[in-house]
Amino acid sequence: MGNAVPTVQNTAVPRSPILDYLDSLRARFQDLTDGQVADYIPELAHANPDWFGICIATPDGFVYEVGDSRQPFTIQSISKPLTYGLALEENGEDTVLAKIGVEPSGDAFNAISLRPQTGAPLNPLINAGAIAACGLIAGETIEQKTARILDAFSRYAGRALDIDERVYDSESATGHRNRAIGWMLRNFAILTDEPAPTLETYFRQCSIRVTCRDLALMGATLANGGVNPVTGTRAIAEAYVDNVLSVMATCGMYDFSGEWLYQTGLPAKSGVGGGILAVQPGRIGIGVFSPRLDAQGNSVRGIAVCRALAADLGLHLFDASQRAVPAVRLATTRRKVASKQRRSPVAAEHLRRVGKRLRLYHLQGALAFASIEPVVRELMERAGGTDCFVVNLRMVQAIDDAAARLLAGARKELLRLGKALVFAEAGAWWQRLIDVGVDREAIFADDDFALEYGENLLLAQRFQGEAWDAKVPLEQCALFAGFTTDELALLEGLLACRTYRKGQTIIAAGQTSDELFVITHGAAMVTISTHDGIARLDAFASGMTFGEMAFIDRSPRSANVSALSEVECRVLTREAFAQLDHEAPAIKIRLLQNLARGMSAMLRQANRELAALK
Repeated sequence: MGNAVPTVQNTAVPRSPILDYLDSLRARFQDLTDGQVADYIPELAHANPDWFGICIATPDGFVYEVGDSRQPFTIQSISKPLTYGLALEENGEDTVLAKIGVEPSGDAFNAISLRPQTGAPLNPLINAGAIAACGLIAGETIEQKTARILDAFSRYAGRALDIDERVYDSESATGHRNRAIGWMLRNFAILTDEPAPTLETYFRQCSIRVTCRDLALMGATLANGGVNPVTGTRAIAEAYVDNVLSVMATCGMYDFSGEWLYQTGLPAKSGVGGGILAVQPGRIGIGVFSPRLDAQGNSVRGIAVCRALAADLGLHLFDASQRAVPAVRLATTRRKVASKQRRSPVAAEHLRRVGKRLRLYHLQGALAFASIEPVVRELMERAGGTDCFVVNLRMVQAIDDAAARLLAGARKELLRLGKALVFAEAGAWWQRLIDVGVDREAIFADDDFALEYGENLLLAQRFQGEAWDAKVPLEQCALFAGFTTDELALLEGLLACRTYRKGQTIIAAGQTSDELFVITHGAAMVTISTHDGIARLDAFASGMTFGEMAFIDRSPRSANVSALSEVECRVLTREAFAQLDHEAPAIKIRLLQNLARGMSAMLRQANRELAALK
């Protein structure tokens, strides 16, 4: 196990590897300049074709954003599923379905796709269906209808939205085809009143100003069952969220909808302003903004980014490996769990004080982007007060490429900050971690060795080259606490001195237990043989006692003890211990008290760890 992780503390703010990924995605498609900015609405032609923003929002309200994520633009057709949801809430499903179908049209967004018998639009996401939905919004005037739509959209975005009046004027002045659609809807009684107020409401709805960040939060609101994850405000009744997502999945990208769903598996809606809103239900909302459009009226870069996100992060709706299982099974600190390496009093006291700077996480389930994102975010948020993270993977059933890359990216960022991220019990996943850039030295057999590594980092920071395991005088050894100078002098004459070289066996399992050992310098390890090899049970540093249980109850040695370094010991033999009965019974009683106190402390620590690991 290596120790190549820097120990110099760095107070810089950590940057999430998810942001690094989005930056790389933006750079990857920055030079994609196919398509044209929409000009059939003259005001839209003024958009800068190089604007490019990407956002991801989670159902708990965290937003990752890069590029022109705060650049305002008009929502255009992305408004359609949101207004459809409002119409469902205000009128009920039966009424809305009687006037607007839910079948993919296979036509362009402005196609006149009406059922021959009824005149009902085929779905709410073509212009005809969207105009019909506006007709179902409560209100007698343009202002009343628009106010209800604007309020609903603002709840989705989590902030007060407004209307770009210049775009509205341009839309209204050039909306002749939409007016023709409105009169056809009136002819079939889909619109029950003179269509002008509804049409102007539709033009104003399309002219609402949003940002890429707003789109991502709108998507996260739908992913979160209709509740905005930042404000906690309900934007749409949960009963209608699946209706909205269904029509987005089948009709949201017009005559590109089938290929889109096949490739990305994400319900989505595009707008000729250059935006795309996409949703992974229950997991994330996505917003992409770039004004150049393809022949279908969809953002060229937006399409490319969403395809890449779906492929890289495993977001496809029909991916059977996606499971909504929280990834973190256990989260605790060194205050509650520790390695089996026992420490000298000065080292133990330091580790007790700074224990929260060493954190242990046990993960579970199938790790994909949606489940690992909260974990990576937790690591970044905790980095300021943590020097080493240990992530245990024993209960993980699968790690996809996106999750592995994000864990590797988190480790790289933490290393940049002088922090450490190591893994324990990686099992079948250690090779995948190595393949994405995790050093082999950062993967440990179990929590014990990983925690010891983290403890050593904390000690190295504190002592900065000084020895925290220096030779310990007799009076500082736990077994001899509370003895006077004269009593220590008497004990000096009774204790044997022994030395052991690194790797040498000090105690072998099955031996008789006629000696009690106190380490005055060095470290030793207790192990047993298992069917998997050798398991470490305990480890001792200067000032520690071992062999006491078998020494007291006279049972054979149950484990092996070997030197981890050059070791110096003081040894109390059974004969010397018996000699105290006559020469100094008070000393013997004190030794027994200290032994009992030490074993009681070990039992309490074991109980704390068991409770922390439940």
